Amino acid sequence: MKDQSKKAVFEYLRARGKSITFAESCTGGLLAASLVDLPAASCVLNESYVTYANEAKCALLGVSEQTLAACGAVSVETAAEMAEGAARRAHADVAVAVSGIAGPGGATEGKPVGTVAFGFYLDGKTETRLMHFGALGRQAVREASVQYVWDTLAEIIGV
Repeated sequence: MKDQSKKAVFEYLRARGKSITFAESCTGGLLAASLVDLPAASCVLNESYVTYANEAKCALLGVSEQTLAACGAVSVETAAEMAEGAARRAHADVAVAVSGIAGPGGATEGKPVGTVAFGFYLDGKTETRLMHFGALGRQAVREASVQYVWDTLAEIIGV
Protein backbone atom coordinates (compact mmCIF):
# COMPACT_ATOMS: atom_id res chain seq x y z
CA MET A 1 0.00 0.00 0.00
CA LYS A 2 1.34 3.40 -1.04
CA ASP A 3 0.67 5.22 2.25
CA GLN A 4 1.73 2.37 4.55
CA SER A 5 5.24 3.75 5.14
CA LYS A 6 3.95 7.27 5.76
CA LYS A 7 1.39 6.06 8.29
CA ALA A 8 3.96 3.86 10.05
CA VAL A 9 6.43 6.76 10.34
CA PHE A 10 3.68 9.08 11.58
CA GLU A 11 2.54 6.60 14.25
CA TYR A 12 6.14 6.00 15.34
CA LEU A 13 6.76 9.74 15.76
CA ARG A 14 3.44 10.40 17.46
CA ALA A 15 3.81 7.51 19.92
CA ARG A 16 7.22 8.83 20.98
CA GLY A 17 6.32 12.52 21.08
CA LYS A 18 8.82 13.33 18.33
CA SER A 19 8.53 16.09 15.77
CA ILE A 20 9.50 16.19 12.11
CA THR A 21 10.29 18.98 9.68
CA PHE A 22 11.07 19.13 5.98
CA ALA A 23 13.45 21.18 3.86
CA GLU A 24 12.15 20.91 0.31
CA SER A 25 13.40 22.20 -2.97
CA CYS A 26 12.23 20.23 -6.03
CA THR A 27 9.23 18.81 -4.18
CA GLY A 28 8.01 22.33 -3.41
CA GLY A 29 6.04 21.43 -0.28
CA LEU A 30 4.63 18.16 -1.60
CA LEU A 31 6.30 16.20 1.19
CA ALA A 32 4.82 18.33 3.97
CA ALA A 33 1.46 18.28 2.19
CA SER A 34 1.54 14.48 2.08
CA LEU A 35 1.94 14.37 5.86
CA VAL A 36 -0.81 16.94 6.38
CA ASP A 37 -3.14 14.58 4.51
CA LEU A 38 -3.16 12.50 7.70
CA PRO A 39 -5.51 13.51 10.51
CA ALA A 40 -3.62 14.80 13.58
CA ALA A 41 -0.51 15.70 11.55
CA SER A 42 -0.07 18.65 13.90
CA CYS A 43 0.99 16.15 16.59
CA VAL A 44 4.32 15.75 14.77
CA LEU A 45 4.65 18.72 12.37
CA ASN A 46 5.11 22.28 13.59
CA GLU A 47 6.80 23.88 10.58
CA SER A 48 8.38 23.09 7.26
CA TYR A 49 10.50 24.90 4.67
CA VAL A 50 10.36 25.27 0.92
CA THR A 51 13.74 26.62 -0.08
CA TYR A 52 13.70 26.52 -3.85
CA ALA A 53 16.36 29.18 -4.41
CA ASN A 54 19.93 28.80 -3.22
CA GLU A 55 19.61 32.11 -1.35
CA ALA A 56 16.74 30.65 0.66
CA LYS A 57 18.75 27.52 1.45
CA CYS A 58 21.47 29.75 2.91
CA ALA A 59 19.24 32.30 4.66
CA LEU A 60 16.64 29.96 6.15
CA LEU A 61 18.56 26.73 6.66
CA GLY A 62 22.16 27.86 7.03
CA VAL A 63 23.46 25.99 4.00
CA SER A 64 26.99 27.12 3.30
CA GLU A 65 27.60 29.16 0.15
CA GLN A 66 30.86 27.22 -0.17
CA THR A 67 28.98 23.91 -0.24
CA LEU A 68 26.63 25.22 -2.91
CA ALA A 69 29.53 26.54 -4.98
CA ALA A 70 31.61 23.38 -4.68
CA CYS A 71 28.90 20.70 -4.82
CA GLY A 72 25.79 22.35 -6.22
CA ALA A 73 22.25 22.48 -4.89
CA VAL A 74 21.58 18.92 -6.01
CA SER A 75 24.16 17.11 -3.90
CA VAL A 76 24.22 14.97 -0.81
CA GLU A 77 26.38 17.60 0.87
CA THR A 78 23.73 20.28 0.37
CA ALA A 79 20.92 17.90 1.35
CA ALA A 80 22.74 17.09 4.60
CA GLU A 81 23.14 20.77 5.46
CA MET A 82 19.50 21.42 4.56
CA ALA A 83 18.28 18.64 6.86
CA GLU A 84 20.53 19.68 9.74
CA GLY A 85 19.57 23.33 9.33
CA ALA A 86 15.86 22.55 9.24
CA ALA A 87 16.13 20.40 12.37
CA ARG A 88 18.00 23.16 14.20
CA ARG A 89 15.65 25.90 13.11
CA ALA A 90 12.45 23.95 13.82
CA HIS A 91 13.80 22.28 16.99
CA ALA A 92 12.72 19.01 15.38
CA ASP A 93 13.82 15.49 16.26
CA VAL A 94 13.66 14.38 12.63
CA ALA A 95 14.30 16.36 9.46
CA VAL A 96 14.26 15.41 5.81
CA ALA A 97 15.72 17.42 2.95
CA VAL A 98 15.04 16.96 -0.74
CA SER A 99 16.86 18.74 -3.56
CA GLY A 100 16.73 17.57 -7.14
CA ILE A 101 16.17 18.09 -10.82
CA ALA A 102 12.55 17.31 -11.64
CA GLY A 103 12.87 18.51 -15.24
CA PRO A 104 12.29 18.93 -18.00
CA GLY A 105 15.26 21.32 -17.86
CA GLY A 106 18.00 21.86 -15.31
CA ALA A 107 20.16 18.84 -16.08
CA THR A 108 23.92 19.26 -15.96
CA GLU A 109 26.79 16.96 -16.79
CA GLY A 110 26.71 14.18 -14.23
CA LYS A 111 23.30 15.26 -12.91
CA PRO A 112 20.58 14.26 -15.36
CA VAL A 113 16.88 15.02 -14.98
CA GLY A 114 15.51 12.81 -12.23
CA THR A 115 18.58 13.17 -9.97
CA VAL A 116 17.48 13.83 -6.39
CA ALA A 117 19.61 14.24 -3.25
CA PHE A 118 18.15 13.41 0.16
CA GLY A 119 19.24 14.21 3.69
CA PHE A 120 17.77 12.35 6.67
CA TYR A 121 18.48 13.76 10.13
CA LEU A 122 17.47 11.55 13.07
CA ASP A 123 18.69 11.47 16.64
CA GLY A 124 21.61 13.78 15.95
CA LYS A 125 22.88 11.80 12.95
CA THR A 126 22.56 12.58 9.25
CA GLU A 127 22.33 10.05 6.44
CA THR A 128 22.30 11.01 2.80
CA ARG A 129 21.20 9.28 -0.36
CA LEU A 130 21.35 10.13 -4.05
CA MET A 131 18.72 8.70 -6.36
CA HIS A 132 18.23 8.75 -10.11
CA PHE A 133 14.54 8.43 -10.92
CA GLY A 134 15.03 9.08 -14.64
CA ALA A 135 13.15 11.43 -16.88
CA LEU A 136 9.72 10.33 -15.66
CA GLY A 137 8.25 13.79 -16.03
CA ARG A 138 8.26 16.62 -13.53
CA GLN A 139 5.33 15.52 -11.37
CA ALA A 140 6.35 11.86 -11.40
CA VAL A 141 9.88 12.70 -10.17
CA ARG A 142 8.40 14.80 -7.38
CA GLU A 143 5.95 12.06 -6.37
CA ALA A 144 8.66 9.38 -6.55
CA SER A 145 10.80 11.55 -4.26
CA VAL A 146 8.02 11.83 -1.68
CA GLN A 147 7.38 8.08 -1.70
CA TYR A 148 11.11 7.43 -1.44
CA VAL A 149 11.29 9.64 1.66
CA TRP A 150 8.51 7.78 3.46
CA ASP A 151 9.89 4.35 2.51
CA THR A 152 13.42 5.31 3.53
CA LEU A 153 12.34 6.86 6.83
CA ALA A 154 10.39 3.69 7.62
CA GLU A 155 13.49 1.65 6.84
CA ILE A 156 15.82 3.87 8.91
CA ILE A 157 13.61 3.86 12.00
CA GLY A 158 12.65 0.22 11.58
CA VAL A 159 8.88 0.36 11.24
